[in-house]
Amino acid sequence: MPLIALVIAAVAIGFEQLVQWKYGPMGIIAFIALSIGIKAKNTTLSGIGAVILVMLLAQSG
Repeated sequence: MPLIALVIAAVAIGFEQLVQWKYGPMGIIAFIALSIGIKAKNTTLSGIGAVILVMLLAQSG
């Protein structure tokens, strides 16, 4: 069990670094809002985070 949690944490940190490198501080804010919204089961916060990430993805593509 601790090994699985460690691997998941490493993947999450790696994804966070990738988002920050590619999309800057706004990408990190969106990722944090999305993850906090999902953990807290707050659809408004997770929706805001998802919309910001989609806007950043659409802007770069």
